Amino acid sequence: MPSHISLPASPSLEQQRKRAKDLLKAARAGDSAALQRFARSHPRLGASPTLRDAVRLADAQWVIAREYGFTSWARLKAHVDALSGKAPLRRPFETDPQYYRDRAAGMLSVFATGEPNAIRLARLFHPSFTDAAEADIRDAELTQADAELILAREHGFETFEALARHVETLGEKPEPFRLAFEAIKADDRAKFSAQLRSDPDLVNAPGTNGNRLILLAMSFGRLAMVEDLLDAGADPDLPNNKGWTALHQAAYTQPPSDDPRPAVALLDRLLAAGASPYAEAYGDGGTPLAVSLFWGHVPLAQRLAAAAIAPCNLRVAAGLGRLDLMRALFEGGRLRPEAGLHREFHRPHSGFPPWRPTDVEAEILAEALTYAARSGRIEAMAFLLERGADIDAEPCNGTALHWAVARRRAEATAWLLERGADIDRRAAFGGTRGVTPLHIAAAWGGSPDCARLLVERGADRSIKDALQDGTPANWAAFFKNQEIREMIERA
Repeated sequence: MPSHISLPASPSLEQQRKRAKDLLKAARAGDSAALQRFARSHPRLGASPTLRDAVRLADAQWVIAREYGFTSWARLKAHVDALSGKAPLRRPFETDPQYYRDRAAGMLSVFATGEPNAIRLARLFHPSFTDAAEADIRDAELTQADAELILAREHGFETFEALARHVETLGEKPEPFRLAFEAIKADDRAKFSAQLRSDPDLVNAPGTNGNRLILLAMSFGRLAMVEDLLDAGADPDLPNNKGWTALHQAAYTQPPSDDPRPAVALLDRLLAAGASPYAEAYGDGGTPLAVSLFWGHVPLAQRLAAAAIAPCNLRVAAGLGRLDLMRALFEGGRLRPEAGLHREFHRPHSGFPPWRPTDVEAEILAEALTYAARSGRIEAMAFLLERGADIDAEPCNGTALHWAVARRRAEATAWLLERGADIDRRAAFGGTRGVTPLHIAAAWGGSPDCARLLVERGADRSIKDALQDGTPANWAAFFKNQEIREMIERA
């Protein structure tokens, strides 16, 4: 897979501005290499035949930023400012040191994937990497202690022990960010509004992991407080340490199946407030649209696609069920190179194990098949099978059948079984190994329709997963899905 170029250890913003001007000049002169850089890296312009006439300096700056792994010029500038010591310190808001150890462990997991934001954190806050080349940082083997040191220095402390002592006394201090967070947890809108009025800087202040109050309010479902923050000037496009923005969070949250309109309205509100559909989290290609398709949130994906189909690779086209885009990604029966681009994003949190995508055609087809299955896109699945996709392949965390079941797509589940999908296929899913589709149907919120279908088609109810040694009935009992447990046992 193509990778980003390395930013110099001591970058100059003026130098990058000059590079953008030179790129713009070359593109307007019709230079093919410059035009190809725009086509490859600019999500809006793409391969437009009138590209050379359409480009502006802002577009050239965007290309420069994306070539370095940033989703916008503003984020490149923010990174350069951070290197010069202008970045605001993170504000802690939890009082248990273990919370910060867990955040450090999560950062360590993301670092193992080579994700650019994690590499930048290491350079910014670990004294061993201040002047290191990006390649050397990527090759480094960080420990939990290293990750804790990075997190401590993000907060302005020289050691993790000093940070731990500080957070243990947070409850005794009137620290504004923590008080606003406590109001969010308590769903006390009046107290929250009063805190914002007394300290307006809180609106866009970064907390631990770069999470701002708008992300924290959204994670607790406090939509009235989200409105208060937007009215007070909160920027919904400010990312946390992983690139996650408010629009990502809205795309991530499961909309109610009976009425998704409020969830779609939240996307509308954030987009109108300036949230970018091109923002990327957890790696190249991790846009809000990709996040919504990862979970098969069809109404949200459709709204986000109306704003921008970014990135336009095969898995996104398959998840949207856009056969026209899928056909355009083939040429002479083979995948075009852009079909497999921008696939570094493969998980929305560290509960899923790290994975590195490749440009192997079979993998690209198989991953697209799982994305079609998540959203119940049967025509897209048929299109992919006709072009050689392996129905039982496990490109990353589960087969198409596992994902159809996980997202409660009973029609897609039946369709896959009718075409020979292995009903007892054991795969990794989340953090567990050796899981069958029936395990998935019995887990988390449960999928009674898919579980019934699998049982009726003869799924083996005795298979145990490789980590907990549990049968599907054991899983149903653990997740308190009594109806599914009884159905499996009756069968």
